[in-house]
Amino acid sequence: MRITLPSGTPAEIDTSVERPTMGLVIAPDIFSLRPLFDDLVARFASEWNMAVCAVEPFPGQNLGADIQARFAAVPGLDDDMHLRDLHEATDALGTERVGLMGFCMGGMYCFKSAVSERFSRIASFYGMIRVPNDWKSSTQREPLDYLARGDARKVLAVIGSKDPYTPSGDVAAIQSAGCTIAEYPDAEHGFAHDATRPSHRISDAADAFARAHAWLSGS
Repeated sequence: MRITLPSGTPAEIDTSVERPTMGLVIAPDIFSLRPLFDDLVARFASEWNMAVCAVEPFPGQNLGADIQARFAAVPGLDDDMHLRDLHEATDALGTERVGLMGFCMGGMYCFKSAVSERFSRIASFYGMIRVPNDWKSSTQREPLDYLARGDARKVLAVIGSKDPYTPSGDVAAIQSAGCTIAEYPDAEHGFAHDATRPSHRISDAADAFARAHAWLSGS
């Protein structure tokens, strides 16, 4: 169901599991909360026995489906405010232990969230390792800087080898920082979470989610 966090940001939450093993916050891709993420929240709550909450990345903005409008809005996002919303989502779950998982732009915020002590484990699906040039601003700081200041060892990075947002040199950089890498040689950007995308790979997606579940559930 939809809730509003104390900041005013919308979120989708499922706390129907009677005895959740842990909580999970989800950082969506650039297309925001939508039925896809409603379904993912319900799916992970049921299949992974977790309390789950997905957070709207563009609160108060009506951006529609145009990707260019969304790209243009990213420089206006503020890292500190986004991390605040992710923290408020952890509070809404009411579990002692909480993990974080994100996709595409949300995966980039997973790298940045390595500075937070609120998340025991983090799974970033094809997150941008460096802020794209068109997204740069004073409130969009580099993921590698956050990984250097935080605990990169708790981050699993799910990578497609053919993804232009995660070139091999950048993957080597996050691995050197301490991230664990799960790389899929034939996968492109966005191959796992949205079955309607041309890049979707059924077997790789299943394997990546199994790895993410094991990672998030680990101590």
